Amino acid sequence: MDAKTGFFYLFSVVLLFAAFRVITARNPVHAVLNLILAFSQAAGIWLLLKAEFLGITLILVYLGAVMVLFLFVVMMLDIRIDAVRQGFWKHFPFAALIGALIAFEMGVVLMSGFSGVEEAKTVTATVNAAGQVVQYSNTQALGKLLYTEYLYPVEIAAVILLVAMIAAIALTLRKRKDSKAINPAEQVRVRAADRLQMVKVQPTPAAQVPAGVAPSDEETKA
Repeated sequence: MDAKTGFFYLFSVVLLFAAFRVITARNPVHAVLNLILAFSQAAGIWLLLKAEFLGITLILVYLGAVMVLFLFVVMMLDIRIDAVRQGFWKHFPFAALIGALIAFEMGVVLMSGFSGVEEAKTVTATVNAAGQVVQYSNTQALGKLLYTEYLYPVEIAAVILLVAMIAAIALTLRKRKDSKAINPAEQVRVRAADRLQMVKVQPTPAAQVPAGVAPSDEETKA
């Protein structure tokens, strides 16, 4: 077994363990950290398969942005674990059925996708035996494929993401009626005369006690 195969098995074992811990961890923060570990191992497998662009994208986009955002959100939310786990065993059979169905579909897709690997190897060997040196770049090939054959899906996805970003900004920056935020510019321009206003108040006359009536204790103290 060469070093490449050893690294593949190492990344695969750690990836499976981290994915298992994502769904079994009781603490949401621990689940997110295990998901980060799983993504890093998946990026290592992509690099072993010479898909450098996908591996670097997985690290930069998911580990560097998405998962860090998820981690901050999970740490800021007050999640009650006991309330979340109520009814777990009640819905477990249905969830297990859905999981088994998804695993079966993924297995079918993977097995059918590997059926043409031997044919592709034969074609590559024939080209190499003919003395033709084929040099290509994964990033360049992926870019040509995305912006030629899949140009319209990429543009539709970009428009959807742009609309989602604008909607998120609009929802965040809208003026709320219950907000108590203060404009700093108005605080700087305020004057002392605007904060304090002197009002002349007429003195209150003392209460008149009728003749022959003894004052109470409170009135005497006053």
